[in-house]
Amino acid sequence: MEGWLSWSIFGVIVLGMMVLDLGVFHRKAHEVSVKEALGWTAAWVAIGALFAVFIRFSVDAPAIEAASAAGALVPDPKWVAYITCWLTEYALSVDNIFVFLVIFTYFDVPTDARHRVLFWGILGAMIMRAAFLLSGVALIERFHWTVYVLGGILIVTAIKLAFAGEGEMRPEKNLVLRLARRFLPVTENYEGARFFLVREGRRFATPLFLTLLVVESTDVLFAVDSVPAALGISQDTFVLYTSNIFAILGLRSLFFAVAGLLKYLHYLKYGLSAILAFVGVKMLLPEEHKIQVEIALGVVGGILLVAIVASIVRAKLVKDEEGAEA
Repeated sequence: MEGWLSWSIFGVIVLGMMVLDLGVFHRKAHEVSVKEALGWTAAWVAIGALFAVFIRFSVDAPAIEAASAAGALVPDPKWVAYITCWLTEYALSVDNIFVFLVIFTYFDVPTDARHRVLFWGILGAMIMRAAFLLSGVALIERFHWTVYVLGGILIVTAIKLAFAGEGEMRPEKNLVLRLARRFLPVTENYEGARFFLVREGRRFATPLFLTLLVVESTDVLFAVDSVPAALGISQDTFVLYTSNIFAILGLRSLFFAVAGLLKYLHYLKYGLSAILAFVGVKMLLPEEHKIQVEIALGVVGGILLVAIVASIVRAKLVKDEEGAEA
């Protein structure tokens, strides 16, 4: 099962879940509890994992059978590439939760309106990721040397991430925000979960719309890391886009579940740095030394596991030391 049918099934799943999310469960703006967020996170993780099973039996199996019958080389399993991309994108997305938290704090966004911002922000991200990924695949197909450029970018990014301090994000310096404030009439206060309203025949934007603009524009910066990383794992458009979308769709609920726990993931940024460096090196290797996707999956999963376990151990040690001092 390939081509339009696979894309159609993917589209139905995503559209159905988003309709349920905004049209049923979050029809009215409300503060998302940790329990609710964990439930939605588990649902998106389950859907993402089940989609790998779908690729394994509906896409890979027929391709392998056809190749074997024709005596051709068996293609690399797409489901393994999908999981590797999905894990990598999810990990990079977790690091971006802190950025969302800074944006919401800066704009003092009411807790019951945050879900709406993230919903529409991620919808915009889906469109932008499609443009970035399609452009990246087209560039690599036409100019293969761009693989080495992207690999170099990932290694440089990995080094910067590893040695960067706790940099402070400054939403007020965002170019899109400054332009919006200059040209758009904006209300002083929030109006529930509304982005626009009309007063005396004139349309006004609300601070919630400015928040959405900053969230959307920062996704462009996120893509600078995530898109080259995904392209370093696979150049299959179906694998790239589906893994990206399932990762960023799960990000919204994950924000409400773990935003308060990020301070305990001390070694996460070093794990992400190692993943970016590994994928960068993978892209720079000549074809005869290509790293198989199964090995790449093991490396990415192993790095994430070590980073998370080390962070948990460190958090426990710090807590014990603080308890002893008290």
